[in-house]
Amino acid sequence: MSTLVVDVGTSGLRAAVVDGDGVVHGLEYRPCPPSRPFPGLVEFDGAAMADAVLDVATRSLAAAGPVAAVGITNQRASTLVWDRSTGQPIGPGLGWQDLRTVFDCINAKSEHGLALAPNQSATKVAWLLNNIEGARDRDLCFGTVDTWIAWVLSQGAVHVTDSSNAAVTGLLATDSTSWSVDACAALGVPIGMLPAVVDSTGVFGEATALPGSPPLASLIGDQQASLVGQGCVRPGLAKITFGTGGMLDVCVGPTPPLHHQRSEHGTFPIVAWSRAGQRTWGAEAIMLSAGTNVEWLRDDLGIIATAAESHDVAAQCDHTDGVVYVPALMGLGTPHWDYGARGTLLGLTRGSGRPQLVRAVLEGIAHRGADLLEAAEADYGDSIGVIRIDGGMSQNPTFVQALANATGRTIEVSRETEATTIGAAYLAGLAVGTWGSFDDIAAAWRPRSVVEPTARLDRQQWASAIERARGWIPALSALDF
Repeated sequence: MSTLVVDVGTSGLRAAVVDGDGVVHGLEYRPCPPSRPFPGLVEFDGAAMADAVLDVATRSLAAAGPVAAVGITNQRASTLVWDRSTGQPIGPGLGWQDLRTVFDCINAKSEHGLALAPNQSATKVAWLLNNIEGARDRDLCFGTVDTWIAWVLSQGAVHVTDSSNAAVTGLLATDSTSWSVDACAALGVPIGMLPAVVDSTGVFGEATALPGSPPLASLIGDQQASLVGQGCVRPGLAKITFGTGGMLDVCVGPTPPLHHQRSEHGTFPIVAWSRAGQRTWGAEAIMLSAGTNVEWLRDDLGIIATAAESHDVAAQCDHTDGVVYVPALMGLGTPHWDYGARGTLLGLTRGSGRPQLVRAVLEGIAHRGADLLEAAEADYGDSIGVIRIDGGMSQNPTFVQALANATGRTIEVSRETEATTIGAAYLAGLAVGTWGSFDDIAAAWRPRSVVEPTARLDRQQWASAIERARGWIPALSALDF
């Protein structure tokens, strides 16, 4: 039995049919980049997103045939508010990278004791309610992207989210089973506009907007979907997705965390997925910019024509000749959480050329991957022996080798660049019987390639470079969420 997956990312969305062997068919993609009207603002058009989703889903089904279920996976925490009766957004969607509510987060902590970050949904939905004229006089729905897509595919019949998405909104109670009345009251968010929280895997409605009205059977945040898609469904298994940013996620197991805030070494507890009312927990470490740095080389500096060319150019030299690049274009995430850090290029000489610069960028991202790994191991006390990776940068051989050399670990590269699609398909398949258990999912993992370390990158020099990058904008470095 096959599954249709709708996979909505930060800069584009796609639909694909995944068969019972985990093979992708009928892939349809549409760019759907957010707009950035001013520095720090990231918006998207919810209505245009809905139209694009219906288009790619219908085309994928036409190409690959009928399916037994539909799964949805998505960028997390991006926020939409729409009118319940018309189904139309009342304003722009606010992307997870949007920073307009930084000071709202500070106020929420000082006035109400709420620990919120600007990438979460909580202050974004409050901002929309407070800044769209007449919003508080209407019957409205709030949703993250998964909720919006489920609403669109069901033609307004279901208003739901799952635990993996709800847990990153900042509005979920600490037991992860219900919405926080106190948080909603403090922010002025009517609890009636929030969706019902359902399992990540399980039938919760019908996609009546699509031919055949297949059942809607999974909802899952993108990083959790990638974790499942790479077979990391048992404690201690970890993956890193290298896309626009970079996310390391590790499966922890059924025991709830003792603390629900950022841990000592800068990682976060997450709900990995839920099934039959039972939650599996994970931990996440975050790199704020990964592939963004390669885009900088291409779009802003113009020293490569395509992202793929970064491999060819970097391969022209065996090492950087001492050039080090810290990829902090948007600050540093785990373990430092320094929003005032900035991208830093060190060690330049007259002999430093294009190959050394490009290699330094790739190695800098690899070093940050090693930072995430070390933080996760330090916070959760277990060694992670093998790292599985996906995302656009997983196709870059120079980068993958640099990651192996920075971490000193075996790297297994996903067959699918976007393992999110496979993970959402697995979870939907569990709901309708295509897959019997998580053991079946674990056994299905077959990496495209396996890369072993050949040397070690200089981690001591890297630590020195990080210190030089930190605190560049003191006012931003002083922020703590």
